[in-house]
Amino acid sequence: MSIAFYFKLAFTNLKKNHKTYIPYLLTCIITIMMFYCLSAVARNSGLDQMNGSESLKVILKYAVWVTGIFAAVFLFYTNSFLIKQRKKEFGVYQVLGMDKRNLIKMEVCETLITIVVSLTAGLSMGMLFGRLMFLLLLKMVQFPVPLRYSVEPAALLQGALLFLGIFAATLLTNLFQVGRVKPVDLLKGENTGEKEPKTKWLFVLIGIMTLAGGYYIALATEDPLVAIFQFFIAVILVIIGTYCLFMTGSIALLKILKKKKKYYYKTRHFISVSGMIYRMKQNAVGLANICIMSTIVLVLISMTVSLYVGIDDIVSTRYPTDFKTELYMPEEGMKEKADQIVKEEAESENVKIKNLAEYTSGSLACMFDGKDTIEVDMTKVEGEISNVAEDYYCLLMLTVADYNALQGKNEKLSKEQALVFVSGPKAYTADTLKLDGKTYEVKAKNTKTAVKNSTLSSVIKTIYVVMSDEAQIENLVRTYGLEGANGLSYTIEFDLIGEKEAMRNAMKNMEDRLSEEIGESAAAEIRQEHKEDFLQIDGGFLFLGIFVGALFLMATVLIIYYKQISEGYSDRERYQIMQKVGMDKREVVRSIKSQVMTVFFLPLAGAVLHLAVAFKLMAKLLEIMYLTNVPLFAACTGVTILVFVVFYAIVFAVTSREYYKIVR
Repeated sequence: MSIAFYFKLAFTNLKKNHKTYIPYLLTCIITIMMFYCLSAVARNSGLDQMNGSESLKVILKYAVWVTGIFAAVFLFYTNSFLIKQRKKEFGVYQVLGMDKRNLIKMEVCETLITIVVSLTAGLSMGMLFGRLMFLLLLKMVQFPVPLRYSVEPAALLQGALLFLGIFAATLLTNLFQVGRVKPVDLLKGENTGEKEPKTKWLFVLIGIMTLAGGYYIALATEDPLVAIFQFFIAVILVIIGTYCLFMTGSIALLKILKKKKKYYYKTRHFISVSGMIYRMKQNAVGLANICIMSTIVLVLISMTVSLYVGIDDIVSTRYPTDFKTELYMPEEGMKEKADQIVKEEAESENVKIKNLAEYTSGSLACMFDGKDTIEVDMTKVEGEISNVAEDYYCLLMLTVADYNALQGKNEKLSKEQALVFVSGPKAYTADTLKLDGKTYEVKAKNTKTAVKNSTLSSVIKTIYVVMSDEAQIENLVRTYGLEGANGLSYTIEFDLIGEKEAMRNAMKNMEDRLSEEIGESAAAEIRQEHKEDFLQIDGGFLFLGIFVGALFLMATVLIIYYKQISEGYSDRERYQIMQKVGMDKREVVRSIKSQVMTVFFLPLAGAVLHLAVAFKLMAKLLEIMYLTNVPLFAACTGVTILVFVVFYAIVFAVTSREYYKIVR
């Protein structure tokens, strides 16, 4: 037989299996298109013109890797659906006289057709829509200058090589499966797994324990720094728990329902429960995949949208004032010079200063035991930070004179007294303070931030200690501070009132003069400039979230579709038998709805539950990125869930019709 015959046979097979093959082909094309678009955008040299371009390029490169790994895993997964559906077809070919060598040639031709169509269409669409994606990115990061978009040959080559490798690997997998199974086994391929699975109580217990453990971590974590380490542990536990409970817990639940005669011996329940229990081993993995991927979509979109929508809150949290300058270890006369520069430039641009805060402070890393002891010995801190991250704090010290000026109070302290304020989950309740081997009487304590309208009020856990004079603070900082940061700092921060352009000019002139006249010891921060940096970073995160979320959403849709198709073919004969023994179409439809609703909305319920439990932990992670507006995050999460549920319901409605057509 000639090669033309095998290609003709391959085309015929693909046409005959169009219900399963076309969605797979479209998935390949879209995945290739998205991979090229992302790779081309990441390689665009125009990104170098942006502020914070390095961070944005790292985000994009990370997204390229995620997309590549996702493509490999997902295309392997969907290919397994296709090959399982066609095992009976391969068996028929062998019975009709085709040997395994002929089947291998046919499979190679089918794969070549897939490769040519997918790569040609995918890369062509990538070049076509790449510019649109690039413009979308520029819009998200609000970059004012239009950048040139061009076709990236390196991205084309990278995409072609990656997907050629993926298709080659799937081909080898298919050939291995066809080559190792006997014709009689191939003919039975579609019915594999009909044996009723046993209830594996050990795995049910593991599932409950791991899911409960993941939920506990998510609900119990209070410290944003600890949340970074705990998040991935919680994710792994929840994934394990989800798979175990879907694969074994669902079977256990069905068998419990089967034993309840009042429930089980109703027509619609009898058919759905008995049908699901025989297929649950195969269904469970797919349903768990849908649940996990739906959760990923919800988490990614809700967090990245919140970061982008809450950009003003983020900037206001990180930079509470329009302008801040900090003089590290200022020499004599520098404080007065900085004050003079600020006042002169404000006057020259005819803008007014408000919310002015000036103070001298010293800061150290420390460990706080939650009682009355602050450990500032850096050797101990470094040795224990990885084990007790929840005890890690920033110690910030300022004089009582500056504290009174900032807070509008009139506190008086002796050298043996201190004021202590804690920003973090642990309140300071002791009447004494042990610091550097000395014991201080705590004259006042509170969990509220000691400094008003200041960047000292940050999301980082901080202990504010107010002392009587600078000498005490300087002694501690010089003894325990890191080299180059073992001195006091003088800070000036304020807001401006006036015309926008005048305020921008005044702050820029202040920054330039401070750098020229005081030198490297003066560092300035202008809130508006940093807002642009945050826009590019958070815009990049939103771009990544939408992009990766779209990939996982596509995967979810395809898995739902394939599960509906595969279950339809598996259950068709069973429902036909039910109709022959006296059930009318209305009963069949009701039974189908009962089964399909239970099966396909269970992953959605699981995903929403996972997201609800993870909300607190996600909020803690967002605090690290300076988003502390929990109501805004809750609103974005709620809208994300609503949109996803509507989309999921539409997909369910469309695919369930296909299921019913097959069964009927």
